[in-house]
Amino acid sequence: MEAAPEGAQRASGRMRLGFVVAGALIVLSTAGATVGIGMMQVKHIANDLKQYGHVEQFQRGTITAPPAGKPQTLLLVGSDRRFGDARGDARSDTMMLVRLDPKSNATTVLSIPRDLRVTIPGHGIDKINSAYGLGGLDLTTRTVSELLSTPEKRFRVNHAIAVSFRGFRDAVDVINCVYVDVDRRYYHSNLGVPIGQRWAEINVQPGYQKLCGQKALDYVRFRHLDNDIVRAARQQDFLRSASAQMSTGRLIRNLHPLVRAFAKATSSDSNLQTSRGILRLLRLAASSASRPVRQITFPHEFVHTEVAAPATTTGGFAPAPTGLGDYVTATPEKIQAAVREFMHPRAARQKKVKEPAKKKRGKKKRARVSAATYRLVPKLSAAKEIVRPALAGSGFTLPVYAPAWLTAKGRYPASTGVAPSPRLYSIRDRHARRHRAYRLVVEENQSEGQYYGIQGTTWQSPPILDGKHSTQRLNGRSFHVYLDGSHIRLISWHTARGVYWVSNTLSRDITNRQMLGIARSLTRIRR
Repeated sequence: MEAAPEGAQRASGRMRLGFVVAGALIVLSTAGATVGIGMMQVKHIANDLKQYGHVEQFQRGTITAPPAGKPQTLLLVGSDRRFGDARGDARSDTMMLVRLDPKSNATTVLSIPRDLRVTIPGHGIDKINSAYGLGGLDLTTRTVSELLSTPEKRFRVNHAIAVSFRGFRDAVDVINCVYVDVDRRYYHSNLGVPIGQRWAEINVQPGYQKLCGQKALDYVRFRHLDNDIVRAARQQDFLRSASAQMSTGRLIRNLHPLVRAFAKATSSDSNLQTSRGILRLLRLAASSASRPVRQITFPHEFVHTEVAAPATTTGGFAPAPTGLGDYVTATPEKIQAAVREFMHPRAARQKKVKEPAKKKRGKKKRARVSAATYRLVPKLSAAKEIVRPALAGSGFTLPVYAPAWLTAKGRYPASTGVAPSPRLYSIRDRHARRHRAYRLVVEENQSEGQYYGIQGTTWQSPPILDGKHSTQRLNGRSFHVYLDGSHIRLISWHTARGVYWVSNTLSRDITNRQMLGIARSLTRIRR
């Protein structure tokens, strides 16, 4: 991946996490509505939004005002433009759709790749992130709407919100930071690097941890060694974590500071700054509060070209103009499949994986279960090679479990002085109590930024294990299984001394059968 100039990195770095601040509105509505915010508080919220926020102008028909009580679709856009400045070459860095529907199985989130090749109304073929510089939030909304529409049915956006990073750090700190399951080490230093090859600096270690203002910003805005799809998945995962950890009481206590931080960092359609519009969103969010947040993966194919092509298009699939370079494309059929799942998510169903059995002498006996049963390969020796030296003389008291089986491509990244593997560390809970923890990082596909991991900690009730889950018994252990749609995102296991879990990649690349097999094979590594 070609490095961007330092100036460009700094500019986009100001805005890349804007969707999280906008996500605070969803969190605010969900928690606030459940405790019955009164009209006086709604008016205060509206006043704060009017005083500190910014109103965007839209052409007639771009935004569809939602009827009372009906589902709403929100478009959240983060860009590298400062409000009040000319648009110039501003581009949107994040585009995320959120669907609130109390009759649905989930609150759905769909991120649109910034480098997606589309037709921008009135401007021809370009990457979708160019729409903001060409025509602001209005043109971006119209581009998204046309991309996701069909000749028979128009895709309607009910609210559009553009966000800068001006208030992001304050907003994260107002909610007392966010506990995040960091999949790998995120590190870059510009020390000794030529100016033209510099990226935003970052140093976030792997493992479950509390991320506050700047570190949270660094983590979600990272784009040096992954792609649009992985970055969008990381942003959605952060939003899910923030939403899940927002207690109603804590949010209400910090209601006005959070609203003001949100308002200072956003501009939106005028309907979202009225008491009526806010109240409708609050009521809708209240009735959707019990639904899980589900991320819908946008269909994608990465392409590199600098060759001119005929300017013809069909839906979201369009040839690239000269100089477009690396971009993402998707066929209309795959786009519409994602739209259907976004609008009408299927109920999450997980078939339990049963260990094979065979009959012998009239009695039912378990057949031998091997790594191949779960489409995995034995790699316990690789875990021992890195865990035993790390434990030697460390004084680490939490028993360390590592998987005996990994995916065929899975490997433990090489340990260095600045990124030890495994990472042995401590984490503090909400009451500042200290807990021991370790993280094993498994690299599945380095070029695409895909990593899964094994976490252990003496903290028996970390927020990541809150929420709905099923229970499955394998190899004499009871595992808690957490789903993202039909995909397993996390499997946990409790002991008297600690809790352990296996995390899927951000894009859920590890199959359900493999996730169960990895968890089943957890084996204690002794010194």
